[in-house]
Amino acid sequence: MLRGIGWPELLIILAIVVLIFGVGKLPEVGKALGKAIHEFRSSVTGQGKEEGERKED
Repeated sequence: MLRGIGWPELLIILAIVVLIFGVGKLPEVGKALGKAIHEFRSSVTGQGKEEGERKED
């Protein structure tokens, strides 16, 4: 899905984000994005463990 995205595309996306949110809010946006990704990964790995426990029962 993201195989077509390279460095030039990422720089364009970053420039658009800076224009939308401004330089001052960029750390807040990054922190929120990182937290969302962490929670998503935690829920995915947590769900996999629950399914494994159900199969063993």
